[in-house]
Amino acid sequence: MDRPTAFALVDCNNFYASCERAFDPSLRGRPVVVLSNNDGCIIARSDEAKALGIEMGTPYYQVKGKLKAHGVVVFSSNYALYGDLSNRVMGTLAYAAPAVETYSIDEAFLGLDCTQADPQFARSVQRLVGQWTHIPVSIGIAPTKTLSKVANRFAKRRKRCRGVFRLPEEELDAWLDRVEVRDIWGIGPAYTRLLHKNRVYTAKQLRELDDRWVRRHMTIVGLRTVWELRGISCIPLDRAKAAKANIMCSRSFGEPVTEKADLREAVATFASRVAEKLRAQQSVAGALYVFVTTKRFGPGPHYRNHATVTLPVPTAYTPTLVREALRGLDGIWKAGIRYKKAGVMVQDVTPAAQVQGDLFASAGQAQDASLMAVMDAVNATYGRGTLALASTGTKRKDWHRKEGHRSPRYTTRWDELAEVRA
Repeated sequence: MDRPTAFALVDCNNFYASCERAFDPSLRGRPVVVLSNNDGCIIARSDEAKALGIEMGTPYYQVKGKLKAHGVVVFSSNYALYGDLSNRVMGTLAYAAPAVETYSIDEAFLGLDCTQADPQFARSVQRLVGQWTHIPVSIGIAPTKTLSKVANRFAKRRKRCRGVFRLPEEELDAWLDRVEVRDIWGIGPAYTRLLHKNRVYTAKQLRELDDRWVRRHMTIVGLRTVWELRGISCIPLDRAKAAKANIMCSRSFGEPVTEKADLREAVATFASRVAEKLRAQQSVAGALYVFVTTKRFGPGPHYRNHATVTLPVPTAYTPTLVREALRGLDGIWKAGIRYKKAGVMVQDVTPAAQVQGDLFASAGQAQDASLMAVMDAVNATYGRGTLALASTGTKRKDWHRKEGHRSPRYTTRWDELAEVRA
C-alpha cells in the first residue's frame, strides 16, 4: 500500500488486566489492578476497578485495605507475559491488515484502503484479535493518524459503539468540539498551557487557528497536528521499527543490596539483557554505562555514581559486555552502602553489518557469534535464563524485584504452563 486512504488506531483495552484475564476467565467481571515494579503503585486497572474510584499511580500500600474490602484482584507486573501477548496481537493485526505500524506495547496504526475504511472491516479485525489472543481491542477510524486517535477515544467511551467508531467527516466539527486540547495526540502540558492562555480549549478551536500563529508558537510539529485535525494526512505510516540508539536495563531492588557479590550478579544480569536486546535488533555497542544509587531520601549514607567504559571493538557478545560492565562497577563500588538501584546502558549503538573489524582482534569472532545465536535460540525456546553466564547467579537473591502477586509466565516458561485438570 503506497498511501493509505484512511487510518485505524487499534488499542488494547486495559491491556495488562486483559492479559491476566486471558488465562483466567474467572477474572472476567471482577475488578483487577496491576502493580508496578516491586509492587509499588497501580499502573493498570480494569473497568470495574476504575468504577470503584481507584486512581492510576496510587501507591499500593495506601489502598491495600480498600482493594481487599471490594474484592479487587491484585497482580504484580508480569512483563514476560504482557510482551508475548503484545507480539501475538501485533502478529494478528499484520495478518488482518496490509499495513501495520506498532506504536506501543498495546497500540498499532493500520493503513486502510478505500474498501477497508469502514466499521465492518474494523469489527472483523476486532473479532479476529479476540479469537486468536483473547485480548479485547477498540478501533478508531479516520482520514489521519491524529484523528484516528480521537476516534479511538469515542470507540472506548461510547458503549453503543461496541469498541469501533468511524469519525464522520461531515460532522467533524461537532465531534472535535467534544475533545479537550490536552487529549489530542502530540499536545503535551506545555502546549496545553499555551493554548489555554490563548483561549483555545477544544480540538475544534485548535484546528481553526491561523497557520502562521501555530508555526510561530508551536513549531512545524504543532502545525502538522493542526493540519491532521483538518483531515490532511501529514504523518505517514512507519512500518519499519527503528533500531534503538541506546538500550538500558535497570531495576530497583526488592531489598537494599549491601554485598558486592550480589551487586555484581545484578549488573551481570543487566548487561546480559542489553546484549540480548542488541542482538535482537542486529546491532552492536561501542560503549557501556553502569550506574548505582541508594534511596534519594531516608536514612543515609546517600550515594550515586556511574562509570562509562569504551569498548575496543563494538560488540554484542555477552561475555565481553558482562566483563566490561563488572569492570566499571568495580571502579564505583563503595562498601557500607545500601544500594537500591543499578543499571547498565549500552551506547554508540550501530548496525552490526556496518562495523569495521579489528586487525588485531582474535580470530574467534565468528565462533562468538555462533555461540550467541545458539544461546538466544535456546532461551527463546525454553525461556529466558535457560542458558546464562555463571556470573549472573544461580539462585534468587534479594536484589530481585518484589513480585508477590505475579501470575505464571504462561507463554514463555515451560515450568509455568497452565495446567488443565479434567
